[in-house]
Amino acid sequence: MRIDIITVQPALLDGPLNHSMVKRAQDKGMAEINLINLRDYALNRYGQVDDYPFGGGAGMVLMCEPLANAIEDLKAQRQYDDIIYTTPDGHTWNQQMANAMSLKQNIIILCGHYKGIDERIRTLYVTQEISIGDYVLTGGELAAAIMTDSIVRLIPGVLGNEESALSDSFQDGLLAPPVYTRPSEFKGLKVPDVLLSGNFKLIEEWKLNEAENRTKIRRPDLLK
Repeated sequence: MRIDIITVQPALLDGPLNHSMVKRAQDKGMAEINLINLRDYALNRYGQVDDYPFGGGAGMVLMCEPLANAIEDLKAQRQYDDIIYTTPDGHTWNQQMANAMSLKQNIIILCGHYKGIDERIRTLYVTQEISIGDYVLTGGELAAAIMTDSIVRLIPGVLGNEESALSDSFQDGLLAPPVYTRPSEFKGLKVPDVLLSGNFKLIEEWKLNEAENRTKIRRPDLLK
C-alpha cells in the first residue's frame, strides 16, 4: 500500500510515521509512506503556497496552483483510489472507514492548513473529506498521522498477531472488554476467576458480556 501525504509541515509527521507499527510496515515493504512538501510546488522563490481569502476575513487559504500541481504530478505517476482531504467539516473517521481504506492500493492525504484550501481543489480533486473529531487543529498533519496509523496497522502481517486487530474496540460495534495480566492479585484486586479457568467457551461469553456492558455504559450511541 502507498500513502502520499501532501503537507506544508512535513517535519510534523517525521516522528509519528517513523516509529512503532508504521515503521515496521515500511521496513517490511508492506506500506510506502511519502511526505510531499507543498512548498516544492510554490509559486515563487519565497515559497508562497497561500494567500488572503476573497471577501475578506482572518487567516490564509492554501492556493489552487500549488495544490493542483502537486496532485497532478502524483497522478501522472500512478492511479489513486482516493484523494482524502483532512478538514473539520468532513465525515468523522471511524474503524469501519479504516478497514475499508486498508484495502486500497494508493491514496493521497491532503493536509489542510490555515483556514483551509481553495474550494475549487475540493471540487476538482478530492474524493473523500475526513475529520477526526469536532475540534480544530492548526493543520491536518496530526489527523493524517492518526489516519495513517489506523490504516497501516490493519494491513495483514503488520501486527505480530493478526487476530489482535479483530478484537479491537469498534471492530464489531462494541468497545473492547477489560483485560488483565500477571499478577493475578494486585492491591486486593483479583483477576476474574473465569479468565483463570481455562474454559474458553465461558471466557468468550464473559468477554462478550463485558464488552456489551461497557459499551452500554460508556458509548450507548454505538448500540443504536
